[in-house]
Amino acid sequence: MDEEELNSSIRKFLKMVGVSSQREIEHAVARAVQQAAISGTETFPARMTLEIDGLRLKAEFDGEIRLGAPGAAP
Repeated sequence: MDEEELNSSIRKFLKMVGVSSQREIEHAVARAVQQAAISGTETFPARMTLEIDGLRLKAEFDGEIRLGAPGAAP
């Protein structure tokens, strides 16, 4: 096993996931605000699932997405 190749491919994958996930969340928030479905001050529970079938890996990560406090400056 080539540790350097492994680490490089993991970093590349995580960067792609991070950038793509952030873009998807931002678009979803903008859409919901535009449609007046949310006020823009909510906090949403969030879950990310990482699956790698060949390694029999399934890991879930829980967190939250906070849009801002009511009355806070933009």
